[in-house]
Amino acid sequence: MIKVAVLILAAVVAVASAEPKFQESFGEGWEDRWVVSKHSSGYGKWVQSAGKYYNDETEDLGIKTSEDAKFYALSASFDEFSNDGEDLYISFTVKHEQNIDCGGGYVKVFPAGLDQEDMNGESVYNVMFGPDICGASTRKVHVILNYKGENVQVSKTIPAKFDEATHLYTLALKSDNSYEVFVDGKSVESGNIEDDFNMLPAKQIKDPSVSKPEDWVDESEIVDPEDTKPEDWEQPENIADPDAEMPEDWDEDMDGEWEAPLIPNPEYKGEWVHPLIDNPEYAADDTLYSFPSFGAIGLDLWQVRSGSIFDNILITTDVADVEAQNEAFNARVAGESTMKAEAEKAEKAAAKAAEEAAAAAEEEEINDEDEEEYDDEEEDTHDEL
Repeated sequence: MIKVAVLILAAVVAVASAEPKFQESFGEGWEDRWVVSKHSSGYGKWVQSAGKYYNDETEDLGIKTSEDAKFYALSASFDEFSNDGEDLYISFTVKHEQNIDCGGGYVKVFPAGLDQEDMNGESVYNVMFGPDICGASTRKVHVILNYKGENVQVSKTIPAKFDEATHLYTLALKSDNSYEVFVDGKSVESGNIEDDFNMLPAKQIKDPSVSKPEDWVDESEIVDPEDTKPEDWEQPENIADPDAEMPEDWDEDMDGEWEAPLIPNPEYKGEWVHPLIDNPEYAADDTLYSFPSFGAIGLDLWQVRSGSIFDNILITTDVADVEAQNEAFNARVAGESTMKAEAEKAEKAAAKAAEEAAAAAEEEEINDEDEEEYDDEEEDTHDEL
């Protein structure tokens, strides 16, 4: 019995640990779960919306930025946890249905203890992840990790989607000190955190005890010491026109300065390279991926043109949750795409019908005018008779 009880307890613990750390689909009561920052009185308002096109109007409800040229600051808390020794996944959808010109579409994940009513751009976060768009020059996915109080951006440029459809962004921080970014469920970038984030000092530095030798020869070629200037070198390129008379103020042409041909320099040692040594300040850190505390997630961003819809926020250490998120996303975008195609087809049909109706009305008007002219001519003829 004891063994059975232990197995049941282990199964319960396993199931409990497999639950997402945080999950939000912005259904009923979402406003009770999220806190609007009071750091500024000018923050933009969020409204619930599924957007113009959707798969399921209820299931696809998210929260939308509703005021142009505004900062937005909203956060939700969850039970504190650490991802030490575990892979962590941060995932969400965003739809820039307004054809965004300049604005953020990212999330920030904070340590526990965030003052939610005072959350602002200076609030310390662990991870910032998601698309940022401003004109044609900035269309990238941010991946920023806080390391010892410094926010460190990934060195690679990861392109962001900037159309009007829903897109799924997922970041994996793995316990082997690697990371991977997925867009719409497909891997778009990955690497080692130490290699792609400038967190640690360089492994090697220039040897401070070594300097370039004074007799080091940098020139790869020198003047050939065995070559001499040819005796007939000063033959002029042009001769005087025998039929011309020299002007009184004429100065004779001078040959260009003679330069001896070059040969390989026998003393050349190549370009001097400063030797490197191991950096005494470098220390490997196999915990760059991990944070001792996670406890809140926030939307802290600026938008010029409002209308972005955020939904399906997920923080988990179980890849199965991400796979389920991907499946739900695929179904959503398929329905969204179908609805959009049908709406566009209906709009074209309506436009065509309106065009045909206008043409018919115009033709009828012309016929009426012709009939009136005919009646007038008949009346004139009758009067003449």
